[in-house]
Amino acid sequence: MMHLIDTHTHLNDERYAADLDQVLLRAKDAGLTRIILASAAFGDCVDSIRIAKEKNTPELELWCTVGIHPHEASHYSDGIHEQLRKWLVDRSVNRIVALGEIGLDYFYDHSPREEQKDVFRRQLDLAFEMDIPIVLHERDATQDTLLILEEFHAKGRLRPVPGVCHCFSGSEEVAEKLFAYGFYLGFDGPITFKNSRRAPEVIRMAPLNRLLIETDCPYLTPIPFRGQRNEPAYVKYVLEKMAELKGILPEEMAAITMNNACQLFGI
Repeated sequence: MMHLIDTHTHLNDERYAADLDQVLLRAKDAGLTRIILASAAFGDCVDSIRIAKEKNTPELELWCTVGIHPHEASHYSDGIHEQLRKWLVDRSVNRIVALGEIGLDYFYDHSPREEQKDVFRRQLDLAFEMDIPIVLHERDATQDTLLILEEFHAKGRLRPVPGVCHCFSGSEEVAEKLFAYGFYLGFDGPITFKNSRRAPEVIRMAPLNRLLIETDCPYLTPIPFRGQRNEPAYVKYVLEKMAELKGILPEEMAAITMNNACQLFGI
């Protein structure tokens, strides 16, 4: 059986409250050996650390990220910033492998854009200070995201491998810029949709050593389960589509994406 990893899940979501153990069992049965729980709000961080500690097993290793999503930028504070730092100091005990998800989201504008940019910069500084990768969220904010990344790169405060741009849906040109900074790209269920256009082209041109698979569950459920709650077991459909696009066997893509994740997150 292939060994798979889901590099971006939200298993602390209330939609898993009743059957999380069964979800993890199905993931293990589907060949997953590692899962990373992502955080968006402060409460997510607390829950993700707890779940990663409580549910981790030798057969299915659970890890997590901590960070504040741009939707929550208005709620960011010095206290939250210092708590993130404390968690990161004890990252191995807390099973933390990245700072995220952080970035900009101009699609919903749940927080004012200037506040989003300020919080993004503060967390980028923290990631550089703590020498940990980031999980980058970007939606309808490509230009400002790239400007801030260039700003940090120019002043030498961007790690040689900064992290992953999760759920990438941008153009080949944007992908090239992110690769130049050292980023990985994460892809999800939408690459299995019939109307998916840009992501497949990016995957075809992308270096194999810069690709990651993820579900972003409970969101972005792949075909053939589109419309239902997503879960880590379904990451195999993302893997199979990615392998098809690259013209290689799923087993080979599984080994490549597992190695990429282990290299980036140090797991």
